[in-house]
Amino acid sequence: MVAPEQLRVVRCGGSWLTGSRAVFSADSKYLLCASGDYVKVYSTATEECLHVLQGHSNLVTGVQLNPQNHLQLYSWSLDGTIKLWDFMDGILIKTLVVGFKLFAFYALGGSENSVFVIIPKDNDERSGLFQLASLKIPKTPGQEVEANELELILDGVSQSPKCTALGREGEYVVSAFGIHLVVCFLKKKKLYSFSVDPKYSINNCFTCVACHPKEDCIASGHSDGKIRLWRNFNHKKDYTYATMHWHHDEVMDLAFTVEGTSLLSGGIESVLVQWRDGSDAKKEFLPRLGSTIEHISVSPDGAFLCTSHADNKIIIIHSNLKVSAIIQGLNRGSDVKAGLMVDPRTKALVLNGKPGHLQFYSLQNDKQLYNLDIVQQEYIHEYGLNQIELVKAAFDSEGNWLATVEQRRGSSGELEMYMKLWAYDERTQSFTLNTRISMPHEDCVTAMCFRCTDTSENITPTLVTAGNDGHFKVWMLLVDNDGEYESITWACDFVGSYHNYPATNCCFSEDGSLLAVSFHKIVTVWDSELWDLKCTFCHLPGTIRNLCFGRQSCSKYLLGTTSTGFLCCWNLLSCTLEWSAQLNVIVLQPDCLSENIVAVSSHLEYSHVFVFKPSEPRPLCIQRKVCRGKVCCAVFVPRDLPESIHSEKYQWLSQSQFYFLTETHELMTFSTKTPEERLTPSSRQLAVEESFSMTPFYLLLGKHQQQNKEATETGRLPIQNNFAQESPAVKELLHTPAHVLPSASFLCPIFINSLLISKANKSTSEVADEVEMESDNSENESEEEDMEAAKMDSEASQATDCLEDNIPPKLSKEQGKKLRQLRKLDYSWASVL
Repeated sequence: MVAPEQLRVVRCGGSWLTGSRAVFSADSKYLLCASGDYVKVYSTATEECLHVLQGHSNLVTGVQLNPQNHLQLYSWSLDGTIKLWDFMDGILIKTLVVGFKLFAFYALGGSENSVFVIIPKDNDERSGLFQLASLKIPKTPGQEVEANELELILDGVSQSPKCTALGREGEYVVSAFGIHLVVCFLKKKKLYSFSVDPKYSINNCFTCVACHPKEDCIASGHSDGKIRLWRNFNHKKDYTYATMHWHHDEVMDLAFTVEGTSLLSGGIESVLVQWRDGSDAKKEFLPRLGSTIEHISVSPDGAFLCTSHADNKIIIIHSNLKVSAIIQGLNRGSDVKAGLMVDPRTKALVLNGKPGHLQFYSLQNDKQLYNLDIVQQEYIHEYGLNQIELVKAAFDSEGNWLATVEQRRGSSGELEMYMKLWAYDERTQSFTLNTRISMPHEDCVTAMCFRCTDTSENITPTLVTAGNDGHFKVWMLLVDNDGEYESITWACDFVGSYHNYPATNCCFSEDGSLLAVSFHKIVTVWDSELWDLKCTFCHLPGTIRNLCFGRQSCSKYLLGTTSTGFLCCWNLLSCTLEWSAQLNVIVLQPDCLSENIVAVSSHLEYSHVFVFKPSEPRPLCIQRKVCRGKVCCAVFVPRDLPESIHSEKYQWLSQSQFYFLTETHELMTFSTKTPEERLTPSSRQLAVEESFSMTPFYLLLGKHQQQNKEATETGRLPIQNNFAQESPAVKELLHTPAHVLPSASFLCPIFINSLLISKANKSTSEVADEVEMESDNSENESEEEDMEAAKMDSEASQATDCLEDNIPPKLSKEQGKKLRQLRKLDYSWASVL
């Protein structure tokens, strides 16, 4: 019996790569980092993602190499489990079920039986109280075992892994919280507590700690930008510390190099500082790294280090402070004002990126394609500075045009605003600025949309903008042929209004024949050819929040939501209200490939999803509590291939994938696959096999193995027997040391003969078919071919006698003819391989 499908909310591509420290493999060839519910393995040379380790059911809070085996990796998660991976092959080795949400994990090389974890007190993270505990690793066989033997080490620690560190050889553990630093000696079971001078403790809280790998020295970072090096901390009264200061704001992370000769620090200045020999006078800098440094990691061999940044970027740096590679994830800024969009050309997700930029992100490859600089001004990293922002963006249906709006309101209240039209350039495969319009409206632009067009239709591209100044404007593309030159620009063609109410939303129908514009509480419908007002709709008090037309068979419906929580559906043919519901809808998103529409509502601190067709007020699917808080924006992304979904309830996901962005800027989606189904080592193995080059050797052996595998799965025996693998010639080739093997020209005939099928092993039907296929002229072969055949058989016989007394079966005439033709082929192309 097949279990019914269930819809699950999962974090998808674009998850944070910089939520915790990344780690290098022992040989520095790979970089491993947590990404949402997954762990990703990147190549440090090519920046490509090689493996995605799937298995956790909640956010992965960190990763660490297994000190006992450098080819294995620990990962821990808020789902209460610790997983041990073979990250080279992407195989899950073991799962330890702890039962507590895990915020940090520390494993020691000298201790195989226990590790340290940071867990919430009473398993309630909302209390803000966390504990450092020792966890005993059970030796129970099995892939999933329970690990619940916990011993309390420290109480009242910080949940941040950066505020706790293990000392030299695991003799002591250091934890910082507030203005206090605690050192616990594990073997002596002694506890020492230190704090900075109370006179300077106002802005002097601990932000991170790191322990010297060779000496008893602790480095601490502080919120005032200072770094302190603590020594003699095994004596309460004799401790000392030295202060180093360069950062003007809090120190975000610290890390010692492998030998401890240098200390690395980073903060919001986007500058990596290297302090040599613990001296304030010996500093080196790597500036202009782009955004705040959140984490610093050093490779085990000391060849590389990496910095994790607030814009979801990891920079791999050589030990000489030269940038080697950049791994860029989905950059989610402080506010996604332009919303979520889909580039019609690349099917990439488009949203606000770096300040003043639009980023194009491939969800299929989980990789940023490129950034488009819209504002084209240098961003100044200064708190409270009022800078110009990208607030609106829209694509036309073919991806040929992009419209953007940027604005800034000065300290005295005056508005600075620009609208830009970008044309797609086939040569550069990007967008180039075509038209720049200053102050397209007298007040803020609230909405913008392109008219839907088809490639077969000869319709002038049209853009509509709505503003708080009480107008909507129609912008048309103008082509001016002036002699030898052709000028293409955009200009305003029509200005509409309705009783001077502020225009809040606008959208076109699927065929582009109608335009709907909302003015405060009124929805107006206009003819897109003559720009005549056709009809108006109104509802209970409340400003119109969202507008959209139905599609395909539901194109006669217009839907809107109000600030009072109503979802309304109007019939355009009868100009009446078809139905309404009070759902407190905050997002209304239609699917461009079906009649389905998704409404996201907010109720009791959670967001809920309702999927429906305008013609049927009863929802097709209801998914409650998809996330905590409100959903900021959502979008449907067309699939390359339709998804096979058995349940009728979830058919709305077959053509398009639904993505939504939460208040915490997490990109989420729906999946009908279980966590076990998403754990796909077989598919990764298949991807590896498909990546093999189509060399002659692969065609000879790889395809043969694939055919045997397919025959085994179907229950039919392969035609070819295992004579080649059992042949003495093949065994001689594979098992004889290379330095005593005969020449290749001597062994080649033996190897070729070993691959041929014996005539005695053929079935009667095969022999009959072979006789029928023989040409009547085969008996008239040239004397030259006979001589070659005799010579080849003689060489093969002599060579076989040298290796084995058993002589391979004699070739048939047809086989001999094909083999002689094969010998005449030109294989010079193989010399370049």
